[in-house]
Amino acid sequence: MSVRWAGVFGDDAFQAAACRRILSAAGRGISERGSFLIVLAGGRTPLDVYRRLRAAGTDWPRWHVYFGDERCVPADDAERNSRQAREAWLDHVPIPADHVHAIPAELGAEPAAAAYTEILRDVGEFDLVLLGIGEDGHTASLFPRHAWNISGGDVLAVLDAPKPPPERVSLSAARLSRAREVLFLVTGESKREAVARWRAGDDLPAAAIQPAAGVDVLVDASLLKPR
Repeated sequence: MSVRWAGVFGDDAFQAAACRRILSAAGRGISERGSFLIVLAGGRTPLDVYRRLRAAGTDWPRWHVYFGDERCVPADDAERNSRQAREAWLDHVPIPADHVHAIPAELGAEPAAAAYTEILRDVGEFDLVLLGIGEDGHTASLFPRHAWNISGGDVLAVLDAPKPPPERVSLSAARLSRAREVLFLVTGESKREAVARWRAGDDLPAAAIQPAAGVDVLVDASLLKPR
């Protein structure tokens, strides 16, 4: 499975490149299939990209938004990926409310995983999956030395995450790989070791995302160079 690395210098260039890739995928999805199914990444890295997308010219009513993972905290908690995405972007564009499919993680990990499995039951390939990578090589809420590589099941209840909160819900590596395109967004000096390990072929959760078309990684170019 191919991993294509694209290094970009500067925050503005990074955000602009990410937006171009997202909007290009949206254009293809809408033109070829009449809709665009995107999975959003959580964390801090994509938030400026999301803010920049507010000004994009696209057929917003044809977008359908899903989430790669969520923390099991109240629905209005500031740490919820869905709330952060809404405040940065989704509340500012005319995507229909019923096209935004948040993970109901406030129910608890296992009930929420079951509920999101039902939401995804009739959803085929995603058009674009956005992901990040953590300092330890995790992606979504799939952590090293945890059950991130279980086969079968689209949605996992995570009960013992090494980062707080311990209860989370995550799409499985297999479900995240059922996508026409996967784009990792990677910035921050703290990600240097994880990037190096991934490029060296270490067995990390990020490396378990293996769509048929391969993976694209948009990365701060400084992370591709030795210290």
